[in-house]
Amino acid sequence: MDLSNFTILYVDNVQRSVDFYRPLFDREPVELTEGFALFVSETGAKFGLWAREDVLPKANDVPAGSMEVALTLDNLITLQINYIKWRELGVDIIQEPTEMDFGTTFTALDPDGHRLRVYTPEKANNA
Repeated sequence: MDLSNFTILYVDNVQRSVDFYRPLFDREPVELTEGFALFVSETGAKFGLWAREDVLPKANDVPAGSMEVALTLDNLITLQINYIKWRELGVDIIQEPTEMDFGTTFTALDPDGHRLRVYTPEKANNA
């Protein structure tokens, strides 16, 4: 079995989430309905937003924000550019850029409380 390149987040309002992710990803969704939206990266990775009320089997017992999405960047400069951009967009940053065992990271929240961890394997002291 191959590892998936398709992430789906359950959201309360698909359009609100599209409006949130569109400027972060610098792209339009390739599919957009009232209950579902799909973004696709240049590498083919898929990122879906599915209206919680439409999910089958029902996902009523899944708490909002119970997932973390990791978004990998190539280097510290790109991470810093994205951090500044997200701050300017008013994204809720819950962890400032921090060096950790796996590299340098910052963490934000989307409108449904999902954690968005942006990171690069590069560490500041290796720059």
